Amino acid sequence: MRILLIICFLLGTVLQVSAQGKSDAKKSAAAKPANGKTSGNPVFPGWYADPEGIIFGNEYWIYPTYSAPYEEQVFMDAFSSPDLVNWTKHSRIIDTASIGWADSAMWAPSIIEKDKKYYLFFGANDIQSDRALGGIGVAVADNPAGPFKDHLGKPLVDKFHNGAQPIDQFVFRDEDGQHYLIYGGWRHCNIAKLNDDFTGFVPFEDGTTFKEVTPEGYVEGPFMFRKDGKYYFMWSEGGWGGPNYQVAYAISDSPMGPFKRVDTILKQDPKVATGAGHHSVIHNAAKDKWFIVYHRRPLGETAANHRVTCIDKMEFDANGHIKPVKITFEGVPKLKVK
Repeated sequence: MRILLIICFLLGTVLQVSAQGKSDAKKSAAAKPANGKTSGNPVFPGWYADPEGIIFGNEYWIYPTYSAPYEEQVFMDAFSSPDLVNWTKHSRIIDTASIGWADSAMWAPSIIEKDKKYYLFFGANDIQSDRALGGIGVAVADNPAGPFKDHLGKPLVDKFHNGAQPIDQFVFRDEDGQHYLIYGGWRHCNIAKLNDDFTGFVPFEDGTTFKEVTPEGYVEGPFMFRKDGKYYFMWSEGGWGGPNYQVAYAISDSPMGPFKRVDTILKQDPKVATGAGHHSVIHNAAKDKWFIVYHRRPLGETAANHRVTCIDKMEFDANGHIKPVKITFEGVPKLKVK
C-alpha cells in the first residue's frame, strides 16, 4: 500500500509540473513577438504606467511609473531598446532612499539630457495641500540608466499654483534651447520657464512664474512637441482608474497657447484594452516615424493599478491633425534609431 501511495504521489507531482510547464510556455509564447517584427503590446512585462518615451543616442528609452499602491510605489525602473523589439530592464534607477524628502508615491517621470547630464523630474508624496511635504522633484545622473540622485534636496515645486496639484510633470525643450516645465493635476495645468541648471525658474516678463494654460477637458498628464512650426499640446481626460481614460490634443503657434481642444486621439477599444491614457510621443526624425507610448488596462482587469505600457504608431493627416490612434496587440514594426 505504501509503495502504491508513493507511486501516486510521484505521478501527481509529474502531472502538476507538466501542467505548470505548459502554462509557463503558453505565457512565454504570448509575450513573444507574433511574427518576429514587433515587440507586441505590452512592450515589456509588469504593471507600469505613465510612460515617458525618448531617444538617447542610438537607443529608445521608456521611463514609466511602477504601478502599485502608493506605499509600494517607492522606486522606478527604466527600459531601453535599440529597435523597439528587444528591451533591457534597468532596475531601480531611483528610489525614495535617495530622495530625502520623498517617502511614497513616486510617479510620472519625465527626463531630459542637458550638458551630458540626465535630469529626471518626478512627482512624490501626492500632496493634497500646501501644508504637506512633497510635489515635483528633480534627480540627476551621468547615465540614462542612473543611478539618479536628488538634485536639489527639496521639491522644485511644492505648492499649488493656479489650482494645479504639483504632479504629472513634463519638460519641454523649445528650438531656441529654452526648457519649460509643464505640469498639473486637479484639472489645472501650468507652464513655467526653467533656469539653466534646473534649480528653479525664470519669471516671465510680467513677473509671474507659473502661467495657467489649461485647455477644455484637461485632467492631467500633459505632453508637448513641436512639428512644422506648431506646438502640439496633449493631455489625459477622465479618471485614471476607470475604463474611459483618454488622450486629447490642441495646436497653437506658441508654447504658451492659447490651446483650443481639437479632438480625442487615444481611447479604449473594447476588443483590445480599456483605460488608454497618460502618454508620451517618440519621434524618429531620421525615418520621420511617430509613436505614441501610453498605458492601458488589459481586458478583464479591474484593479486600478493593473496597467501596462504599450506603443502604437501615430500619424497625421494633410492638415497636420493627429489621426485617431488604433490601439493594437501587435505594437509597432522593428525600427532602429538610425
